[in-house]
Amino acid sequence: MSIWTELSGIDYRHAYVKTGDLTTRALQAGPEDGEHVVFLHGTTGHLEAFVRNIPAHAGRYRCHSIDMLGHGYTGKPDRPGEIPAYVEHLMAYLDAVGAERAHLVGESLGGWVASWAASEHPDRVASLQLLCMGGTKVSPAVMERLKKSTRSASLEDDISFTRDRLRLLWADWDEELGEELTRIRYEIYHHPDFQRNLHNLLALQETDTRERNLLRPDRMARIKAPTLVVWGNKNPFGDVPEAEAIATAIPGARLEIFNECGHWPQHEKADLYNPLSLEFLAASSTT
Repeated sequence: MSIWTELSGIDYRHAYVKTGDLTTRALQAGPEDGEHVVFLHGTTGHLEAFVRNIPAHAGRYRCHSIDMLGHGYTGKPDRPGEIPAYVEHLMAYLDAVGAERAHLVGESLGGWVASWAASEHPDRVASLQLLCMGGTKVSPAVMERLKKSTRSASLEDDISFTRDRLRLLWADWDEELGEELTRIRYEIYHHPDFQRNLHNLLALQETDTRERNLLRPDRMARIKAPTLVVWGNKNPFGDVPEAEAIATAIPGARLEIFNECGHWPQHEKADLYNPLSLEFLAASSTT
């Protein structure tokens, strides 16, 4: 099994989309007249985080998995990556592909960005899926762990550091696909532009910056979009009570806990996540 066999059954496009002054890398698939679903990865992640989900969704929906601002092979402005900037970039991408509204699926940082977007631009967000979302707490130990592991993975030549960084996301490591993702991430992390921009990607792991970007209950209470919260019971970056607090703060949110699952429920438990997501999207459809 590999990324290419995961995608082999669908017609997809690996695209570079002009978004304002930047170019955004995207994987696009599905009917051009379908409702838009945009998949957003986590901190220092990239669009390949959703290769196990795009084929299942592309039968009905116009799918976009993107490298977010400063991430992957998307443009890298030299400024700290704070949530309003990520939201601005997301809106620029929606404009560029002609998506007046979109269903947003965000994992970790991606969920933080998606939630902020829903609170600021309710007319643009048809529904929200928040997969092990970050951004509601300041946890110095977790933040330091993320900074240290990411810097080692990016700045050390030994690929084992990149593998260790990826393994943090899984409760049960998939040797074959995990190794392929390790090689992809190693190439991204060791690109000179990525290394120069690393401090900006880790800005939200600094206490002062994180504090001013937190998703507080009053902001989550403003979210009107139908919301599904998905969590792994072995998520190393946040325990189940954090998920329960998120679902309580967002009006009408639904919570699903996956057992024996880490920080990538959409990937590690794709067989559970994909039908759940499709059922949720169908109920939240705008057509």
